[in-house]
Amino acid sequence: MSIVPAMDTSQVYDVLVIGGGPAGLTAAIALADAGAKTALLARRAPYADNRTTALLGASTELLERLDVWRRCSDSAAALQTMRLVDDTGRLIRAPEVRFSSGEIGREQFGFNIDNRSLVAALEARAGELPGLMRLDDEAASINPDEAAVAVQTRQGQLISTRLAVGADGRNSLSRDAAGIDVVSRELGQSALTFNIAHSRPHRNISTEFHTEHGPCVFVPLSGNRSSVVWVSAPKEAERLMALGDDELSAAAEAQSHSILGRITVEPGRHLFPLAIERPRQFARHRIALVGEAAHVLPPIGAQGLNMGLRDAADIAEIVGQALGRGEDPGAPHVLSRYQAARRPDVASRTWAIDIANRSLLSDFVGVQTMRAASLHLLGAIGPLRRLAMREGLAPTWRR
Repeated sequence: MSIVPAMDTSQVYDVLVIGGGPAGLTAAIALADAGAKTALLARRAPYADNRTTALLGASTELLERLDVWRRCSDSAAALQTMRLVDDTGRLIRAPEVRFSSGEIGREQFGFNIDNRSLVAALEARAGELPGLMRLDDEAASINPDEAAVAVQTRQGQLISTRLAVGADGRNSLSRDAAGIDVVSRELGQSALTFNIAHSRPHRNISTEFHTEHGPCVFVPLSGNRSSVVWVSAPKEAERLMALGDDELSAAAEAQSHSILGRITVEPGRHLFPLAIERPRQFARHRIALVGEAAHVLPPIGAQGLNMGLRDAADIAEIVGQALGRGEDPGAPHVLSRYQAARRPDVASRTWAIDIANRSLLSDFVGVQTMRAASLHLLGAIGPLRRLAMREGLAPTWRR
């Protein structure tokens, strides 16, 4: 992938993707694959930490179609069973629920993979596409007008594009340039993430322990390893973060009820506060949002990056169709199609995750009873359980 020299203003792109995380890279690849003259504006740097992502069915299918998945699949662990365990210790508790991929005719629900391997595979594929130009820089200013979006980089380069795709994260410069407001709510919870090695095999089972302060999830990785996402009250999360490796290993083993045997914490931990954020619009003024520029969710139900990849798939499909009709990819009526495609998906997922989280945290006996009854029905009624599994993988209207 070549680097354009500074101040080269001869190029006008169909689409400029701003931001090089997994969602941005996927969007750039998908747009170029759809026939758009595409540029990706992002610093080229190795992924900096050891966080992981559970990619559900439609996400791995998209990565396969884009010729990405074969490059990183060896680093992934299949997710074949998902267990929900009520570990609240309350008087009214939900029964354990197991979801098995075989029950809906799938080998697995998806795969858990370290983000470093995923990003390396995306970078490798992006480097092969002749219709994708890589600009190793960052946006300093973004100025949309009626005809195009003018982007000036930190190195002084000026880029013109008919459509800008903002994949520049929670503090999105693209979103600000489009004048899109965000509805945001802090959840009063924090998530501690780290990876572990363990003495017993995980058998491709992801186990989610529900505590009074949030879920603690043990998700399979390749070998006898798992990733952990431990959601708790902020002070408790800070206490866990400050523990030594041996102490955190013992705490994780106790929280897992030793289902994975002896646990050893691997280097690298991350602590971050949880919030729900959703923009009032997903596209405006020749700018479309994807990834965390378009939605921020707590790590419950593995929806965050999976929604970001659906953003990428939708914008690529809509732009490809528009170009095929000879339309301007940044025109208002084209962006309205993207808005219509993303709003129901993001709104429904956000609502479901918020309700699930609120019901777990609630001290009201009535809410706890309703939650326990709902999970009992999921566990006991096969058609309802299978419907929940299919909806978790992809919304009905997308299938």
